[in-house]
Amino acid sequence: MKARRRLILASSSAARRKMLSDAGLTFEAIPAQIDEETLRREMLERDGSLSHAEVARALAEAKAKDVSGRYPDALVIGSDQILSTGQAILSKPGTLDGARTTLKTLRGRAHSLHSAAVLVENEETIWGAVDTARLTMHAFSDAFLERYLSDAGNDILGCVGAYQMEGAGVRLFKAVEGDHFAILGMPLLSLLNELRHLEEIDA
Repeated sequence: MKARRRLILASSSAARRKMLSDAGLTFEAIPAQIDEETLRREMLERDGSLSHAEVARALAEAKAKDVSGRYPDALVIGSDQILSTGQAILSKPGTLDGARTTLKTLRGRAHSLHSAAVLVENEETIWGAVDTARLTMHAFSDAFLERYLSDAGNDILGCVGAYQMEGAGVRLFKAVEGDHFAILGMPLLSLLNELRHLEEIDA
């Protein structure tokens, strides 16, 4: 058996750390030191033809390359998720008022989650994938929204869409199409298949 490389997740996301831990991977989590919002805006301004899925992959790659530059001996996982509704991309709300505005924008409508993952070694991308899920929210009342915001707590403020499907957020939805792990933030099965192919995890 060949020696396995040091595996690093270029993210501080609790959901992504949990997915990899639950899958039995041994890894370190070292967040990238990039300004995601500025980088995303610059990408879209520079090339308006980029699809939302391509933006997600490019941001995942930027994160992984940033960490790989500091840890060239490691195999680095970069991941990103973009929420789009029509042509608009929504960011993490950050505040309670932001979460309220986001959910009012999404209620009664469908939106897409584009979840990307890449593997980078020595600042070179050796693999990448994007998985897209489509979700439709109930046309919930303002009273329901306020109860949800009270129940969900501050954890949703750092979540794109202002919800966590593994918690109270599931009550917001009437239909979900797509892979469960992509909704949580990473195309996990594709990533595990590639790590298996690279002999970095057991076959």
